[in-house]
Formats: sequence, structure tokens, C-alpha cells
Amino acid sequence: QLQLVESGGGLVQPGGSLRLSCAASGFTLDYFAVGWFRQAPGKEREGVSCISSSDGSTYYADSVKGRFTISRDNAKNKVYLQMNNLKPEDTGVYYCAADVARGFATIQAMCVMTPKNGAWGQGTQVTVSS
Repeated sequence: QLQLVESGGGLVQPGGSLRLSCAASGFTLDYFAVGWFRQAPGKEREGVSCISSSDGSTYYADSVKGRFTISRDNAKNKVYLQMNNLKPEDTGVYYCAADVARGFATIQAMCVMTPKNGAWGQGTQVTVSS
């Protein structure tokens, strides 16, 4: 059974940092492109950052460029999202997803369109507030 589990969310003040982890079980994560997505209350889910399976290339939404870093540790079967200089508008539930259906030609497409047929985790809450 394909399963993804996110962790590392929490409450942080503006300007603070968090590191999210996405752990996979039942499959090898490094075979697939992986992305982080978030959903704020009343808003649609949006792509934050994605990383390829082949060459480790990355994509970031404009709103997080220069502040967030996505990485993967294939030995641990995990993907991470380091989030620095957090802002209140970063608040939301963060999900990781793997493009197990290989439905996208580029990681940018994966992040923009979201992998509806992918493997998804249950999400972790990130709240940025003073």
C-alpha cells in the first residue's frame, strides 16, 4: 500500500522557520517526482515546490522563492521542505504528493496542476502567527 506521512508542522511566529518531512512507505520515493502543496482555509490547494526524480531539479512557486527549499534523502525515502522567513500568508495545511501515475512531463506542470492521481499524505498544519 502506497503511503505518505507528513510531519514537522506547527505554530511559528512570522520570520520563523519550520522543516517539513514527507516519509514514504510501500514504495520507493526516489522513483517519482514529489511535491509539496498547501491549502489555506477557503482557498484551493496550490503547489508550493516540486522536485524531480531524475536530476533533482526543482520548482518553486513565486510566493516562496528564496525562502523555501525542497530536498530529498533517497536513503531515508523522504522528501523535506525547509521553510524560512515564514509569513502569515504561508498558513495552511501542507501536503506532500508523489506523481506515481507519471502524469506530468515537467515538475512545473506537476506543481501548477497538482497530481490528482498521485499518492497523497494526510497533511500537516502550519500556522504562522504572532
